Amino acid sequence: MNAALTGFRKGKFWIHFSLIVYIVASLFPLVWLLMSSFKTSREITVNTWAFPKQFNFDNYRQAWETAKIGLYAWNSFYVTIVACLVTLLFAAMTSFALARMKYSRMNKAVYQFILFGLLVPPGALFIPLYRLIQQMSLGGIHLYNSHFGLILVYCTYALPITVFIIYAFMLSIPGELEEAGIMDGLSAGGLFVKVVLPISLPALVTVTILNFIGNWNEYILSQLFITSESLRTLPTGMASFNDGYRTNFAALSAAVIMSIIPVLVVYFFLQKQIIEGMTAGSVKG
Repeated sequence: MNAALTGFRKGKFWIHFSLIVYIVASLFPLVWLLMSSFKTSREITVNTWAFPKQFNFDNYRQAWETAKIGLYAWNSFYVTIVACLVTLLFAAMTSFALARMKYSRMNKAVYQFILFGLLVPPGALFIPLYRLIQQMSLGGIHLYNSHFGLILVYCTYALPITVFIIYAFMLSIPGELEEAGIMDGLSAGGLFVKVVLPISLPALVTVTILNFIGNWNEYILSQLFITSESLRTLPTGMASFNDGYRTNFAALSAAVIMSIIPVLVVYFFLQKQIIEGMTAGSVKG
């Protein structure tokens, strides 16, 4: 008995030790980047791993003014938020139709077709999407080199996983709630807005946060479909800043720190909702 208890304690020790090592390895680059943002370029070169001798906040001012962080951040906020809202709207309506409206035998086939998008490697769509966006225009707006075109591309990539999560959650809603709504005279639209959406709020919050983080950090598609300097998002703008000021590592570090603050804030305050939404959707579905 004592030998088994000792082995169990040793096992817990190594599990906790492994977790600590993983946390340190994950946080170390961020801590190092934060320290570098308060140093001078000479300090970074001479004492790479040392703490800054004094906190140099001028790096953040220089990065904001020179790297146009404000402009790029606004572009990223606009594209990210609009893409998240459009994706959420279409995914919620699609999931409601497939999960709660059993009007057709094609429901399962349509759902599987949407999920097929999860199996397609993202890189496989770069060339056809590029050709398509280059040649298309909607309402007189040319999609290439426009925020509208980039938003459509983001929605295309995010729709399958968003439908997958919301569909699993909506499938678990008791049918008695819909029956009570129908008895009260609600139409299909009324059931969707007044009954299903409020209950599905955990899943809706989860997919919104995941899509926000994914769109905010996305680089390749933005680089591919946006060429104008004034329309660049934050990741591509940071890349151009790096090319122009390769030796100014201090200002570059400050710019990177400012670019990741929104994602850290969103995840820090809403990580509970992310976990709850993912767990509820997977278990109940």
